[in-house]
Amino acid sequence: MAESTITAKGQTTVPADVRALVHAEPGTRLLWSVMPDGTIIVRAKNKSIRDLAGIVKLPKGQHVATENMSPWRR
Repeated sequence: MAESTITAKGQTTVPADVRALVHAEPGTRLLWSVMPDGTIIVRAKNKSIRDLAGIVKLPKGQHVATENMSPWRR
């Protein structure tokens, strides 16, 4: 289990082994969630929505028309 201390300014250092596990680099944002029981969950936000570009591929020869992409189509 990794441990760190909060400074008088409210800062802390994420232990090196934790940074390595989540591939955190300088500038990585952390998302803090406090659960009702007081448990704190910290997530590294080191992915962008742009990282998902091209992840879904259609079978060759199949195309989807723009009008068929609308959730409001009739």
